[in-house]
Amino acid sequence: MSSRREALLVLQARAGDREALEQLLLNVQGRLLAYVTGLVGRTAADDVLQEVLLQIYRQLKWLREPELFIPWTYRIASRASFKFLKRVRRLPMAEEESRPLEDLGQILQPELKFFCELPELLERLSPRSRAVLHLHYLQDLPLNDIAAILEIGVGTVKSRLAYGLSCLREIVIRKEKV
Repeated sequence: MSSRREALLVLQARAGDREALEQLLLNVQGRLLAYVTGLVGRTAADDVLQEVLLQIYRQLKWLREPELFIPWTYRIASRASFKFLKRVRRLPMAEEESRPLEDLGQILQPELKFFCELPELLERLSPRSRAVLHLHYLQDLPLNDIAAILEIGVGTVKSRLAYGLSCLREIVIRKEKV
């Protein structure tokens, strides 16, 4: 769906059009479920997604730029996911994401087997690195949009991306040795 169509639906939903609201939520539900599942796991994803959709409904009237609806929903989903992970104490407080950037051209050869196992492999990463990798590679979002969604700098996005890819590489190498 185009951002123009979504912006129109946002405006209609804010004006009280229930069908427009339902259409908006249905359009974004699948993408957000995949994203939230990648962050919190399958067992908690439905509960977190329900909270996200409720927050979208409640906060829609405060969205200043309707054409930014999709990044705005990812921001809400990120916050809800991180809040859930902190609550269940699965989010490490001090994360080792300050490793130097490595040559990204040498990272992981794309193989069918790897991509089939990617969601399982992502679950082994920290939620912050997982969020960046999921948004960039599975949702195909540019680094600037990811920075806006997660409310961090582009440099931090690049660092988390490099760190996450480095960790994935180590996991794959260890798995191949076994």
